[in-house]
Amino acid sequence: MKRISLMLLVPMLLAGGSCTRFLDTVPTDQLSPSTYYKTKDQLTSSLIGVYDMLGARNLYARHYTCRLGMEADEGFYNTDAVVTGPQVYNFSPSDSYVGGLWNDLYIGINRANNLLANVNNNPQIDASFREQVRGEALFLRAYFYFLLVQHFGGVPLILTPTTGSGEIEVPRASAKEVYEKIIQDMEEAETLVAPLHTLGFGGRVSKSAARGILARVCLYMAGYPLKDASKYEKAVYWAKKVIDDAEEGHMLNADYAQVFINYAQDKYDIKESIWEVEFWGNVSGSYDETGQIGAWIGIASTNTNLIGYAYGFINATANLYKSYEPQDVRRDLAIAPYKYTAAGGKTNYTSTKDADLYTRYVGKYRREWELVKPGSANSTPTNFPLLRFSDVLLMYAEAENELHGGPTPDALQALNLVRGRAKASLYTGANTITDKNEFFDRIVDERSRELCFEALRKPDLLRWGIFIPVMKGVATAMSQHGATGFYSLAYRNVNERHLLFPIPSKDLSLNAALEQNPNW
Repeated sequence: MKRISLMLLVPMLLAGGSCTRFLDTVPTDQLSPSTYYKTKDQLTSSLIGVYDMLGARNLYARHYTCRLGMEADEGFYNTDAVVTGPQVYNFSPSDSYVGGLWNDLYIGINRANNLLANVNNNPQIDASFREQVRGEALFLRAYFYFLLVQHFGGVPLILTPTTGSGEIEVPRASAKEVYEKIIQDMEEAETLVAPLHTLGFGGRVSKSAARGILARVCLYMAGYPLKDASKYEKAVYWAKKVIDDAEEGHMLNADYAQVFINYAQDKYDIKESIWEVEFWGNVSGSYDETGQIGAWIGIASTNTNLIGYAYGFINATANLYKSYEPQDVRRDLAIAPYKYTAAGGKTNYTSTKDADLYTRYVGKYRREWELVKPGSANSTPTNFPLLRFSDVLLMYAEAENELHGGPTPDALQALNLVRGRAKASLYTGANTITDKNEFFDRIVDERSRELCFEALRKPDLLRWGIFIPVMKGVATAMSQHGATGFYSLAYRNVNERHLLFPIPSKDLSLNAALEQNPNW
């Protein structure tokens, strides 16, 4: 959240942790809510603390983007040294990455709860300022719950600050109850937060972000496991609010590559990039808020001067590569057409044999684009997209198709806008689509081509109810393509238990009211 200034120290102790972190004796170094939250700076600092969890190591800084399997059929963890873990779908309820995701999300929730409980401590602070802060905190809490319910199902719904060990035994609310609270809070937040053009950058929650994410939440409610088809109408409503907002004038950047260059260079294009997680620095100065975007998910590099060191843990699948038309400009941007040499040069890939396609890295996040120099060995300033306008267009097209039993002209137009920017063939004239199921299949493929490696693919496949057969299909394709055995490890391991993450063992042991998910 750079534009609010991360130099304001966050009152982390006020923010607290998840409900499992309060079994220790009561600390003596906490700030008291009665003496804090008294100035605009203190409210801003506390709000930064809530935003800070988006960039936590178990969320978008690191593990959520490359060690929790979010890339699904688009990519895979590319080292045969890893045979256990969520990235290869072979893990237990005690897994540290799964536990870390749960814990960090509840830390974010408790930080938001503390702010929401105290935002009006000083009525002398301008009411409009307090309401905007409250709206952003309310939305962020709902977003953290949205991530929880996607991956764990029903979870404890904690809406007030957790301050003592006596408050940890909270039973799971149903997934429906959690989703309903998410919708309620996001809709209220949408009325309180600022327009995006007023903010001027995508690092804070805006009206456009709230509306676009509300469309996403509604689509998830319409899919597995709730299958509440009534939510397609609301998904259309919220997506169309973004599309039709003349004051914001959202549009696609004419250059698909520039969207991702902007993330690496701290440039904001609020017409296209509506909401993003912000990172900055190279761990060489006092101002540092780095992630691993480009280093852990990106093109591997051993050059520390020109490029910056990068592990490149994720490779793309041949399925993704072959889903693009040859003229589609997204293919060689999303999937690197070259690898870095030790000297920092480039060696182009020449083979398009099926087995060789699995050796290519994710290309959307390239350290060569960074402006902050020298590049840190393992930390980058590259922002991570949470909501782009192209996503809104595709959500709108999908919901329109479901709502009306087939693709409407508006749905086709939205889909064609995304494909037109990519120089892909359009669904017009003799190539148009009239069948609902065919249009849905096109949306399934198009979301992957457009949004690959943006941590949306696994949740998409889950809500569509096709996660397991799609993953098994990749395993079959890999064996047919002659790819080495460990490449297909994740896909061969997938089974019914992986429709949800397990409730972490630690939390089960501390909270007797919790019950484990099926098959764990």
